[in-house]
Amino acid sequence: MDLPLMGITILWVFLYGYIITASIDFGAGFFSFYCKTTGREHIVNQVIERYLSPVWEVTNVFLIFFVVGLIGFFPDTAYYFGTAALVPGSLFLVLLSLRGSFYAFAHYGVRDHWLFHMVYGVTGLLIPASLSMFLTISEGGFIGQSGSSPQLLADELLTSPYAWSVVFLALVSVLFISAYFLAYYAKKAEDLKAAKLLRSFALFWSLPTIFASFLVFLSIYEHNPLHFANMLEHSWLFLCSFACFLGALALLLGRDGYGWGFILVMLQFAFAFFGYGLSHLPYILYPSITIHTSITDSAMGRSLVIGFIAGLCLLLPSLLLLLRLFLFDARYVQGKWR
Repeated sequence: MDLPLMGITILWVFLYGYIITASIDFGAGFFSFYCKTTGREHIVNQVIERYLSPVWEVTNVFLIFFVVGLIGFFPDTAYYFGTAALVPGSLFLVLLSLRGSFYAFAHYGVRDHWLFHMVYGVTGLLIPASLSMFLTISEGGFIGQSGSSPQLLADELLTSPYAWSVVFLALVSVLFISAYFLAYYAKKAEDLKAAKLLRSFALFWSLPTIFASFLVFLSIYEHNPLHFANMLEHSWLFLCSFACFLGALALLLGRDGYGWGFILVMLQFAFAFFGYGLSHLPYILYPSITIHTSITDSAMGRSLVIGFIAGLCLLLPSLLLLLRLFLFDARYVQGKWR
């Protein structure tokens, strides 16, 4: 594997890790707020709080690795995305700060205030929507030139069917991933009422997730025919993704095997995500940046590869240890750790 391909593969693994862990976090925030507004917060809040308490600070590590690595491996991305994507990037940082404030104030006893729940829930949807803009921009057609500097074509972006289909997919995927995991987590905690409610949420958001996926396919065909043709060449990955979805849905309908079902959900999104990334190559930004023309010098690239592999080898065991000590410890899951 050559250096550019190795670099982008490592970055894609980190981004996938962020998508899964952050989706559970973001969706939990929305479900917590939704249940509070409907008077059902007493059913799910204990399960959500047990999950979030040990892991909420960990999720952004994946994103930090990805952003630093993207600029390190492919410096041209800082020039294009740093200028053109300033607005969605700034929006993301503001929303993330607001969400972090919820956690901070929660420690001072104001977790139950409706305003903080609203911020917690709304940011759980707006953050993935803002991040999805970066994938949209990477398809090309949304960056122009203002003199010698790239400029975001905001009118083109806001009126693009493809852009809104990606936002829709981001929102429903977050809610489906989160609801499925929390249903599994509630059942493991033997909290049958929470498991039943969260299972209904997972079922509700399952079909919109697949519908949004097909909508993105059709939108790519209209917006970027070259990328669509490449996706057809890797169609087996997307078929595997759909098969994993059907398996996860069957386990959910059968009311058993939620753990195996969530593994299938992770595989569903892994096949789709890596299929999308593979078909996107060699472009990082159509048609301006490719992994071969933007790659850093070989010495820097090799150092980054070694550093990021070492970081991944440190991060994954740490997450597994965290899961073992807290999330999947029988006493902790059932709220008996005190």
